[in-house]
Amino acid sequence: MNMKIRTTLVLSILSSALILGTPSANAKKRGGGGGEADEHRRKALQFVDAKQFDKAIEEFNKEVESAPDNPEAYRDRGTAYRAAGRVAAAAGDGPASSARFTSSAADFSKMIELSPKSAVGYVERAQTELSQINYDGAINDLNKALELKGEEAVSYKFRGFAYIGLKQWDKAVADFAVAIEKNPNDTQNYDQRALAYRSLRNFDAALADYTAAIEKNPSYEPEYARRGYTYALMEQYEKAIVDYQLALKLDSNDQETQERMKYAQGRIAARNAPPPTPTPTPGTSFFTPARIFFAVVVLVIIAVVVRLVTRGKPEEPPSSSMRIR
Repeated sequence: MNMKIRTTLVLSILSSALILGTPSANAKKRGGGGGEADEHRRKALQFVDAKQFDKAIEEFNKEVESAPDNPEAYRDRGTAYRAAGRVAAAAGDGPASSARFTSSAADFSKMIELSPKSAVGYVERAQTELSQINYDGAINDLNKALELKGEEAVSYKFRGFAYIGLKQWDKAVADFAVAIEKNPNDTQNYDQRALAYRSLRNFDAALADYTAAIEKNPSYEPEYARRGYTYALMEQYEKAIVDYQLALKLDSNDQETQERMKYAQGRIAARNAPPPTPTPTPGTSFFTPARIFFAVVVLVIIAVVVRLVTRGKPEEPPSSSMRIR
């Protein structure tokens, strides 16, 4: 996959996880029934809020032990494992990241086993599969979630992520269109559909989606940079520079945007520069060594030919009118 596309996709999945993929965002929705399990869960959520995911997992382990038949307990722990896996991945610890993602998927599989008619477990497991770059597995789970008629907005959204990962741009556009219809306030849907449109070289549609995302969240720096890059692909460098400048006002340390702005400025300068005046270069005189050599060779050949033609020709007799003295 193109590195830029993959980076954008991963960042989008990660930011989605901040809203949809942590126990404090999901599990707090259910009411507590009291007891030991809820106490461990309460402590675990405090660790989650502090981003101490390994400690949160320890408390969620105790929640699971206290309520082994509660599917929500596995969801809690699965989301904590997934968050810990992402932290490990960001730190470059591949083995730790892989182990936590595997544990996360196992917890969601257990949740599905305990609650097979709920779409939630499939959506959660699909998010973990996306983090593992397992796009086909994510699509299968999200298809199942849609069959169960639950979590439809996020199901279309995350399936769109998977299609982008597989470079199936048309399918991604279709899924994000449905996700926008179901949740028009989620700017990520516009951002990711714009990426798919841009990959299809439908630049006008991409610009429209980036603009819609900016209108909904004008303080999000990457959106300006991405719209600027789209303008640059269209060779509309003046508009690209305007967007790059807006992006850099929000994040002056964005080196990639700085480099892209320099490139756009260079293209404008090259386009507006006067045509170069031809100047003589050394060695372009008519009497070059090669030409002189060629002329000498031709003269020699002519002389030889003349000599061959005139050799042995009889001398003409003296004119009869000449007097012999």
